[in-house]
Amino acid sequence: MSLSTHVLDAAKGLPATGVAVRLDQRGPDGGWTLLAEARTDEDGRIREWGVVPEAGVHRLTFDTAGLSEFYPEVTVAFTITDPERHLHVPLLISPFAYSTYRGS
Repeated sequence: MSLSTHVLDAAKGLPATGVAVRLDQRGPDGGWTLLAEARTDEDGRIREWGVVPEAGVHRLTFDTAGLSEFYPEVTVAFTITDPERHLHVPLLISPFAYSTYRGS
């Protein structure tokens, strides 16, 4: 299973470089465990985490304080159902809005 993400600064129309992102997994008790932390590269992407996420509920928490005065962070929770399939979770952010989707 591989997981990637990218962050686009929609107000500038450019990749957001250096954004800190946490990857967590939800345990059976409902608590979260940190799996990895990384920063977006010059293309606004994180291609590798150094861990292989298993099936289950995960979340990415993006430190968006430098990109949005309204959203200091954005958390996107998602479910990995097929650990063999690549999953891409992008974030598009502007000062007062954000969107995400399941990419390929």
